[in-house]
Amino acid sequence: MLVTSKELFKISKEKGVAIPAPNFIDAQSMKDYVEVAEELNLPVILALAEVHLEFITLEEATYFGKFYAEKAKVPVVLHLDHGMTPSVIKKAIDLGFTSVMIDASQDDFETNVKKTKEIIEYAHPKGVVVEAEIGHVGSGVNYENHEETDSQYTTVEDAIRFVEETNVDSLAVSIGTAHGMYKGVPEINFERLNEIAKAIEIPLVLHGGSSSGDDNLNQCSLQGISKINIFSDLVNAAQKGIDEEKPNNYLDLKKVVSNSMKKCLKHYYGVFCTNKINE
Repeated sequence: MLVTSKELFKISKEKGVAIPAPNFIDAQSMKDYVEVAEELNLPVILALAEVHLEFITLEEATYFGKFYAEKAKVPVVLHLDHGMTPSVIKKAIDLGFTSVMIDASQDDFETNVKKTKEIIEYAHPKGVVVEAEIGHVGSGVNYENHEETDSQYTTVEDAIRFVEETNVDSLAVSIGTAHGMYKGVPEINFERLNEIAKAIEIPLVLHGGSSSGDDNLNQCSLQGISKINIFSDLVNAAQKGIDEEKPNNYLDLKKVVSNSMKKCLKHYYGVFCTNKINE
């Protein structure tokens, strides 16, 4: 069933768990993620980053997303991740995405508020929820589509003010993670996370989940994060599967990729304690 993240985040906050938001780049990866969710009888947030529109169009993503979601017996969110272009975000809303992210985190605070409010004013009347980011989650090693930038921690004061001024539905915070892969395991500022979680009521989102360490991500899910984005670990799992199994034709390669990515996503459902939703 196709839903917005608002319903799922209510459950995640009540249960103290995080919901995986795996990034898809084609219909196959979308299908694989939904199959894992159905096998576990748990919700999933299908996320498409704007930078990945070179692999699949918004129209294609909407068509296949609705198809798989409406067939599924579990809740499925169709989410535009890291939307930076207002026209692209609004198009996703008009086509049928149930959740969008406006990422103006590299702008100054006032500009971020202005851009976020513009999207919210467009999305909310159409029943679409909006995620934004305060602070800035930078880039780790070899993260494609992003220049390597330094992360800027989210402050409690900015988080409170941003929520009050925008009425945003969920907030991505920067507490030590980065997009892509790391040289080692990052140090998460759990003290800052706890301060923000106590200061604002809306759900919190963690970007840069890949290679952040299972213990770190487990604690994030238990300490106030409602959604964790995963991408690099999924595609790296696919490559590892190819390297180990060495498929000798394209059809076998596709099977290896699907199985490897599904196994990785299933692992993170456990790390994020999402299975507590069924308890």
